[in-house]
Amino acid sequence: MQNYEVRKFDPDKDALITPETPASKSIFNRALLLAALAKGDVRLICGGLSDDTVAMLDCLRKLGVGTEAVPEGILVHGCGGRFPVRKTELDVRSAGTAARFLTVALAFSGGEYTLRSSEQMQRRPMDVLAVLENAGIDIEYLDEHGRFPFRMRSNGIDAAELSVNTDLSTQYASGIIIAAACTRPVTLHLTGSRTNGSYIQMTLDMIRAFGADWQRMGDSLRIVPAQCAPTVYEVENDLSGACYFFALALLFSVRVLVRHIHLRTTQGDRMFLRLLEEKGVKITDTPEGILADGREVSSYTGWDIDMHDFSDQALTLAALAPFAETPTRIRGIGHIRRQECDRIRAISENLTALGVPVSAGSDEVCISPAPVQGGTVKTFDDHRVAMSFTLIGLKTGNITIENPACARKTFENYFEIISRLTDRADG
Repeated sequence: MQNYEVRKFDPDKDALITPETPASKSIFNRALLLAALAKGDVRLICGGLSDDTVAMLDCLRKLGVGTEAVPEGILVHGCGGRFPVRKTELDVRSAGTAARFLTVALAFSGGEYTLRSSEQMQRRPMDVLAVLENAGIDIEYLDEHGRFPFRMRSNGIDAAELSVNTDLSTQYASGIIIAAACTRPVTLHLTGSRTNGSYIQMTLDMIRAFGADWQRMGDSLRIVPAQCAPTVYEVENDLSGACYFFALALLFSVRVLVRHIHLRTTQGDRMFLRLLEEKGVKITDTPEGILADGREVSSYTGWDIDMHDFSDQALTLAALAPFAETPTRIRGIGHIRRQECDRIRAISENLTALGVPVSAGSDEVCISPAPVQGGTVKTFDDHRVAMSFTLIGLKTGNITIENPACARKTFENYFEIISRLTDRADG
């Protein structure tokens, strides 16, 4: 699929939109690594896989971890904290969770590994490598210092205490928490602005579900390894991907039901649902999943919000902003300049090209309401740019998404679902 022409969506106001979203790659890749390092077998109940999850699975299999397809999921044969294959070459592709979590796990487990990635991942710094080097791990950079590709030689980590900065990514902290939960006790000192980040809490909740324990003392965490793992663990569907559809409840005043996700979720993007509630969308937890009902919303004002702890939805909010009655200011998102692409730049360039006034700072973007012109959205090979800007096309038509295939990173059939929605509305 070279480009995708987004057709205008004109749903019946009484319509119930029920998209099938994939398994959460944030939860799934954590669960895969925890299961791989566990003592014994763990059956992971899950929905569809994303490219990021396939990348993690392929790496684990190359490390000697046995996996097999079973009804409703995957059976993982745990290796007890030490990967069977001690020397090999791995490719994490563009999967940030595989890149960060697996690198740390390999350092804790020990061995000699060459790690490679996509060109996109090579552009993203790996600050956790400095943490590992300070802990005595030998890392040979095969290109640019502090980035993929590199060769790592480790006899395991003996340090009783580690420190990691959370400003740029909380995945570094999560990687250490997961590895410690499966190998040896570690006290982790968190610094930076996101020491209480939602994804860190997700990781802590998950290691406890996998039999490990932790104690928190201010910004320090004491991780105690697991003695046994669960035999079954259910992976929620992806709330990040679901939010593009929940946004339709506000944008089109309709109902949206996403199954296999509930309000008790540990996924940080649950905070996006609050932004919809502020504008009149009714959010209900049903036995099937979360229902967003926007039928009573006829218009909405803009937001002034710090999104540092659920910044994956900054692009989604930016796509809603042109249709608000007042300007929107999205703050605290400087770190998204260093993700799959410079996402603040992607917001600014694309909205400007579509005729929407935008001003961008180092860690914020301000968007004024305006009629949207037709045009082509540059995705910068970033799945979230492609999926979020599709919302604008659904509202206005005349929008083309460049390189829609990049959405497969986390949501393989996203554009198939979008096509079915517009086909159904036309019919």
